[in-house]
Amino acid sequence: MLRGLFYLLLVKPLVLFLIGLNVRGRQYLPSAGPAIVVANHNSHLDTLVLMSLFPQALLADAHPVAAADYFFRNRCLKWFALRIIGIVPIDRRPAAVGGDTLTPLLRALDHGKILLLFPEGSRGAPEQLGKFKSGIAHLLSKRPEVPVIPVFFSGLGKCLPKGEFVLVPFFVDVFIAPALAWNGSRPAFMAELAHAFALLRDEAQPLPFDGA
Repeated sequence: MLRGLFYLLLVKPLVLFLIGLNVRGRQYLPSAGPAIVVANHNSHLDTLVLMSLFPQALLADAHPVAAADYFFRNRCLKWFALRIIGIVPIDRRPAAVGGDTLTPLLRALDHGKILLLFPEGSRGAPEQLGKFKSGIAHLLSKRPEVPVIPVFFSGLGKCLPKGEFVLVPFFVDVFIAPALAWNGSRPAFMAELAHAFALLRDEAQPLPFDGA
């Protein structure tokens, strides 16, 4: 209840009136889970904007994946992350407690959830696409039937980049690609994912002005 109201009354108006999105390929977003949506990571706002792309009826099944050690630093932040943002927490050091980082993600997928992942890991420099970590390929190797939908943000890194705390209204383009399927090889899948993002990044680049 609170989570739905948060996105309906705060996040969506923020995105609509202060940022403004031009979304291309919205039809490729999953209409049901299990599914994985992956996006580039340049801004504090990435997760909220990504969530805003889904209709209100799907929000209960869409969950960002986030590091437990960061969001569980205190009780208030933990409550907000779990109950309002709706994260699926992962332990980045599972060996210390004898666990497996992928366990909560696999459980969520098995319950028909849509996971939101940022394969770069931490936020990068504004408008720069970093190297992807291979965790997504490890996850897919265990659930090969789950589709992966790439999403590329252009301009969002200028709104609220890493290290900044003042929102700068800036129009954002969102490019969504058709779903990728597991191809049986971790290196080959990571190469295919990187290629998909490169194509989206190229699509986001403005055409050169020839002066005509």
